[in-house]
Amino acid sequence: MTKRKQIAIYGKGGIGKSTTTSNLSAALSDLGYSVMQVGCDPKNDSTTTLRGGKTIPTVLDTIRERKNNLDNIVYDGYNGIYCVEAGGPEPGVGCAGRGIIAAIELLDSNGIIEDYDPDIIIYDVLGDVVCGGFAMPIRKGVAEQVYTVTSSDYMAIYAVNNLFKGILKYANKGGALVGGIIGNSIKNSTQEAMIEDFSNHTGTNVINYVPRSSTVTRCELDGVTTIEGAPDSEQAEVYRNLARNVIENKDKIKPKPFYGDDLSEWGFTWITELLQAEKVERDNIQSEGSGI
Repeated sequence: MTKRKQIAIYGKGGIGKSTTTSNLSAALSDLGYSVMQVGCDPKNDSTTTLRGGKTIPTVLDTIRERKNNLDNIVYDGYNGIYCVEAGGPEPGVGCAGRGIIAAIELLDSNGIIEDYDPDIIIYDVLGDVVCGGFAMPIRKGVAEQVYTVTSSDYMAIYAVNNLFKGILKYANKGGALVGGIIGNSIKNSTQEAMIEDFSNHTGTNVINYVPRSSTVTRCELDGVTTIEGAPDSEQAEVYRNLARNVIENKDKIKPKPFYGDDLSEWGFTWITELLQAEKVERDNIQSEGSGI
């Protein structure tokens, strides 16, 4: 890879954003790329499955404790992945986005990225609120592409639509553009179709679908990614395919978000199909269980 690739991955809290990001990082490292993952979430849990379930000191911890050794902010993870956690304020005090601003400025101004020289940098960013701090990877042009993780849950899609509004705001000022949507926790084709329809309406694309899998849950309970804990599983191959798609994808799209009541009206058109798909799934489970 001749040019360093920098991407940001956003998603509503609890949607599986960090799980997806960590497995993407692990898959990329297995493909031979040098990867740095920067956790931009006050929970400080972006990189834990890359480090056997262990947390690391954050950038804000380092600043608060006035430590001068900047090596204290970059830690080795699975297969040599460089792990950084931005951190957040003490509970009830300060701005949660401050850690992201501090982390990016510290990595940039002190030549840390150049010293480690990763092929790919992935910023794992909370996507519920696109405020100044959380929007920094977008508005400062730190990332060249933004990916968003979503399920077919309406509030997850609502968060994606808000993110698209933020991206569009900075699109003509050198900000990052959309690389694609990652459909996560998919259980049936109707959920895929809904996400695909949303991407069509917003002028974006779906780069990969990640099915819901108990393998992921088991591996996370063991403190590892699926790539490390179940490398031969079908789910691990899904993440490897995602990694290959991210490497090959050159798309930089200006999104066309919904405004006003248009999003809720669009969502309403999917209610019947989603309920029917859930009923079919539930009936199948019951019929399979009846034979036990």
